[in-house]
Amino acid sequence: MAATDRRRALALLACTQFVLILDTSIINVAAPSIGRSLDISPAELSWVANAYLVSFGGLLLLSGRAADLLGRRRVFVSGLGVLAAASLLGALADRADLLIAARALQGGGAALAAAAAFSLVLTLFEDGPERHRALGVFAAMAGAGGAVGTVLGGVLTSWLGWQSTFALNVVAGLALILPVPRLLPPGTPDGRERGFDVPGAVAVTAGLGLLAYAVVNAGEAGWSSTPTLATGAAAVLLLAAFVLIERRVAHPLVPLAVLGRPTLRLANILAGLWQMSLFPMFFLVSLYLQAVLGYQPVLGGLALLPLCAVVIAVASQADRLIGRFGPRTVMLAGFALVTAGMAWQSLLSADGSFLTDVLPPSLVLGAALPLVAITTNVAATLDTREHEAGLVSGLVNTSLQFGSVLGLSVLSGVAAARTGASSAAHDTALTEGFRTALLVGAAPAALALLLALRLRLGLRSPEADAAAPPEARTAGHRGPGP
Repeated sequence: MAATDRRRALALLACTQFVLILDTSIINVAAPSIGRSLDISPAELSWVANAYLVSFGGLLLLSGRAADLLGRRRVFVSGLGVLAAASLLGALADRADLLIAARALQGGGAALAAAAAFSLVLTLFEDGPERHRALGVFAAMAGAGGAVGTVLGGVLTSWLGWQSTFALNVVAGLALILPVPRLLPPGTPDGRERGFDVPGAVAVTAGLGLLAYAVVNAGEAGWSSTPTLATGAAAVLLLAAFVLIERRVAHPLVPLAVLGRPTLRLANILAGLWQMSLFPMFFLVSLYLQAVLGYQPVLGGLALLPLCAVVIAVASQADRLIGRFGPRTVMLAGFALVTAGMAWQSLLSADGSFLTDVLPPSLVLGAALPLVAITTNVAATLDTREHEAGLVSGLVNTSLQFGSVLGLSVLSGVAAARTGASSAAHDTALTEGFRTALLVGAAPAALALLLALRLRLGLRSPEADAAAPPEARTAGHRGPGP
């Protein structure tokens, strides 16, 4: 595939990433209007958002492997089709149960599209500067999707009603499907696979789905509640059964040899940790701007655009930074900036302002986000062969999704508990909750910084790549594990 064609394909895949991330943030702004319009209880309303997270998190790993076995372009188009159809159902829903079902279907479609899109990037761009640039574009579009979703959610809900936030996905899904035959290679399923691991697929999908349910439900019912403990225990049992199944079947869904790679394992842990810090930050800062400083939802979203601009600017230079300093050094710098930025962001005050309390630390976090996002993806994909691209994509996306879900659940609970324990005035109590949660959010990044010291990541020179045997070049840039 020519370089121009690869760039066009990347533009399509990056726009898909933008839409999928936008969809996770746009619903948070529309949720209050949905509740009033359909007379949905607070408990049901929470599942308008959570149903998407549960199905998305539960199906990512299966979706990634399906992309390897069934064809990446086919799975990509199927995911976008499901997302568009589910979004149409959501726009037409007039009852809570229909809307929640539509959100669950949206999450399933998003899982298929996300896993296939990432695996397509891995197969289109060889490991090295070209792939680093592609991952930088992905990180930039993810950051833009999060910020634009907040703004667009407020604009669409205010002007056209909450249904328009679902209708947007119908249009976007169809617009992304149309150029697929022209821009993406048809690909072929992995002919070496003679069977499909049905028991493993059922066990891992149910296990991850129940684990996601337990985590998001903990935010409502509490970590020690019976539903949380019961679903968490069931998830652990199913995932343990999955490991046993993978040891015995002839054609495992997830070959244990892949999970046995130390660098891949640690990179996935690091990916989950940075999401635990940064994903809840967007939510908490947006709440602070609206609930304490009195910003309207649209202005609260616009306030995050400077951060988005920094993400895009740094992501565009990430490949040069990695080429000059190496991925490990850039990763360490990124996690150091996340830790410092979260600690700085926790210095909010009830009588503060956007310019003094929010903007400066948010710019630090904007610089950090693409550094940690790109380098953890680089580390996770070092040993990736073409027939494993979907599997590795599913693993990385699953780690990111569970990091975001766990981080949001824990830090939201910390903020609520600290606010509830405070005897100060309302705005001050809310600010104390946000401060405590953001400071706690620095802990996963600090832990990731320590763990990243164990990585051994290096870059080959072009001369070394040229001299290497073909099989070594196909395997990618390998570094010894921790």
